[in-house]
Amino acid sequence: MRLLAAFRASRRQPWLQVVKSAVATVLAWLAAGWLIPGPLPVFAAIAALLVVQPSVNQSVTKAIERTVGVVAGVVIASALSLAFGQSTWVVLVAVVAALGVAWALRMTTGTANQVAISALLVLALGAATPGYAVDRVLETIVGAVIGFVVNLVFVPPLALDPARRAVDALGGEVAASLERLAGALAAPQTPAQLEELMITVRLMRPMVASASDAIGSAADSLTLNPRGRRRREELARLEETLAKLSPMVTQVIGMTRALYDRYDATLVDEPTVRAIGEQLHRAAHDVRRVMRRTSPDPASPPTESIPALTSPLVIAAPSSGHWILVGSLLEDLRRIHATLTEE
Repeated sequence: MRLLAAFRASRRQPWLQVVKSAVATVLAWLAAGWLIPGPLPVFAAIAALLVVQPSVNQSVTKAIERTVGVVAGVVIASALSLAFGQSTWVVLVAVVAALGVAWALRMTTGTANQVAISALLVLALGAATPGYAVDRVLETIVGAVIGFVVNLVFVPPLALDPARRAVDALGGEVAASLERLAGALAAPQTPAQLEELMITVRLMRPMVASASDAIGSAADSLTLNPRGRRRREELARLEETLAKLSPMVTQVIGMTRALYDRYDATLVDEPTVRAIGEQLHRAAHDVRRVMRRTSPDPASPPTESIPALTSPLVIAAPSSGHWILVGSLLEDLRRIHATLTEE
């Protein structure tokens, strides 16, 4: 299974991406062969294939990376070939020199590999003449431009839906975790129940990372996308919501950890703890209210009710020896209240 995972993705890439790559490669081959007669237009086809990316922004990055890499590789290979001929050792020296130059110039890994590959292809496929080198550079530019244009014409999809689903899932889990914690404060808990509560709440951390990655992909898909301007406000709302939820995840995990570490069977008899449980239910209500306002659904319009967690809970000293746990819960509850009520 690990071997399969090394070359197989968890899901197939979109069919549109396959079509765009095929169209760009064919057009680059035909255009470069017509504009620059000579050897087969391998460089143009490779450039077009690499430039077609899931987003326009990534296409621009790949186009620059590919063009810079080819130019550097062709120059290095041509210079060495003109100076020393086309012996086998020259090819090896050209690859090593290309990698060394890329390292010295602090090129990215993709660009560095492209420099070495281009140098190798130039020496392996063609004559080492100045005209040949210039033709390969022009051929690469033609392929990169065609790949970018094809990616622009077949407008890449916006990745907002996965980001919205990830943020909604995180918000729903924050609300559910608050309610589970409130339930644990209201009824006696066994060690197994406390362990399950702790394990479950920790699962929110990878959900935060997943939502952050999804928002990053959404932002990338909007950059330079002709359809992106109309959706930037939606992306901004998702970013704002994630910024609210992320600290609450830390606070809910901290509250659960405090309960796990300091649980006592007499805790359910503490009046202050019951009041905190009620506040947790209200906080869960307000989290869902924020989520409905951030990601409106025509079938479930945003609630017009006022927030349930309207003011911080003010209490007297606990009537028992649970003051450390109560103090910890109250401080995290205060932070959640501040996050939910800030404008």
